[in-house]
Amino acid sequence: MTVTGLRSNDGVVRCALHNSPAAFPKAGQEWRGVIAPIRDRQATCVFSGVPAGNYAVAFFHAEHNETQLTPGLFGKPIQGYGFSNNASGSFGPPDFNAAAFRYDGGNLALQASLTY
Repeated sequence: MTVTGLRSNDGVVRCALHNSPAAFPKAGQEWRGVIAPIRDRQATCVFSGVPAGNYAVAFFHAEHNETQLTPGLFGKPIQGYGFSNNASGSFGPPDFNAAAFRYDGGNLALQASLTY
C-alpha cells in the first residue's frame, strides 16, 4: 500500500494489516504490521505471505518514531493517520467493512492518504 500526503520525510509510516472486524483497528491486534521508510513524502507498506481473504489497513505517520498513536483534542490523533479505501469514521475510526478490501493473491497495489 502506498501512503501519500505526508507532511514531511521525518520518521516512518507504521501500517497494520487486519483480517478481523473484531480487532480493527486496535493497536497490537493487527494480523501483521510493517514499518515503511519515507521518501519524497510517501511510503510503501509491503505485506508478504498473505493468504487470500478480506483485509483492512490502518496506518500512521510516526514522525518521531512513535510506536502508537497519541490522542489529542477530543481523541483525534496528533499524528497523521489513515485507513485503506481512505475510509473515515464520524467520531472515531471507520468500521472494518468501510476499510476492507478483498485480496485474491498475487500483487495488489493500493493507495491511501493521511489525514492530519
